[in-house]
Amino acid sequence: MRVVVIGGVAAGMSAASQAKRRSPDAEVVVLERGPYVSYGACGTPYNIEDPARMMEDLIAISAERFRTERRIDVRLGHAAVAIDAGAKRVEVEALDSGARSSLGYERLIIATGASAVRLPVPGAELDGIFTLRELTDGQALKRALAAPGVKRVAVIGGGYIGLEMCEVLRARGFEVTLIERQETVATGFDGGLARLVREELERGGVQVLTSVAVTGFERAGGTLRVLTGAGAVEADVALVAVGVRPNVALAREAGIALGATGAIATDDRLRTNLPDIFAAGDCAEAWHLVSERPAWIPLGTTANKQGKLAGAGAVGGDQRFPGVVGTSAFKVFGLEVGRTGLGVEEARRLGFDAFRSESKQPTRAGSYPGGSPAHTVLTVDGRTGRLLGAQQVAREGVPGRVNVLAMALTAKLTVDALAWLDLAYAPPFAPVYDPVLIAGAVAEKELAARRGG
Repeated sequence: MRVVVIGGVAAGMSAASQAKRRSPDAEVVVLERGPYVSYGACGTPYNIEDPARMMEDLIAISAERFRTERRIDVRLGHAAVAIDAGAKRVEVEALDSGARSSLGYERLIIATGASAVRLPVPGAELDGIFTLRELTDGQALKRALAAPGVKRVAVIGGGYIGLEMCEVLRARGFEVTLIERQETVATGFDGGLARLVREELERGGVQVLTSVAVTGFERAGGTLRVLTGAGAVEADVALVAVGVRPNVALAREAGIALGATGAIATDDRLRTNLPDIFAAGDCAEAWHLVSERPAWIPLGTTANKQGKLAGAGAVGGDQRFPGVVGTSAFKVFGLEVGRTGLGVEEARRLGFDAFRSESKQPTRAGSYPGGSPAHTVLTVDGRTGRLLGAQQVAREGVPGRVNVLAMALTAKLTVDALAWLDLAYAPPFAPVYDPVLIAGAVAEKELAARRGG
């Protein structure tokens, strides 16, 4: 049996490894258009923070090791340009020579990932403007930042990558201006929590411009000018971090169905609508356990899990992917920020009678020094009391607490049950009533008030 995997990063190499592990006699071929496989793209900002580090430090396993240790045929610089699902063949182009060939398969796994969105404005292709998605993007940006005379960086987009890079760039001594077209940074987070993030950015020395749209770029001498509705921002380098979109053109042209999100639609075995073709990772949808409908939430954790199951399924496995609740976290200067599940507006759009509950509780016992407030916002179903989502901002402990809340979402707990969880307590780690417990108790009181009790 030959299994062909298109894409060699998180989902693709997880799929290839699992297929080979379960079926050692299978021929597993990975087509990767870039020069690297199996790298941790999420670590790119922190690699950039250290000028002495090689970007290749982010590679978990090299292509050569996959070939020699796992007997997987990894073909770098090879792009899949067409899929003939009826003939079960992939047309492949060797990017260095342009040579075309045809590769047959018994099972095909599409793991083409996602690409950074580029602004559709004049001057967007000028030198000095970068995105940050692939390892090669990180290498190019790192080289540009090391050039003599580079002092000012404009970051366009206040999402996770943009916010992380603001901290990284300030740590390296650059002047940083963050430009965000929405009213707040950290779009998708509760407005009050987003304000805390903005205040932290400004404390860190970042100039923050919100409700400002970029209309173009131009060069004036050696200066890059970012043109906006509020005037021009001068910079030496610009990073565009306005989001990503799934790479689905290859799948769409082959007749593979896309979902409402624009990503590839799959069932709970990661199978597409076409026989013997699977999809996994940032190009594919995942079932959302709270909304109970497909969602597109491109995260490395999901990509690795989906890849593993797609690889197993390609060689006869029958394990289902249970779904996601949309858990994520990031750090910006001294703040930790995390979320899971649905925000209140999102929940209302989906038909829930949702309300917002906010609480604030110290991260440590009052008798132990160093604590600070944990700001928590819960999304609650006003009919059932079920927890629908949670967001938190604090200076410590956020990922652990958000993970607890993600478990509560998965178990479909009510806020009353949340308030009575048996959580660990010790003065260095939490007060007797952990911020999670307080959040549940506050929400339960608000629920009772809504019900007139």
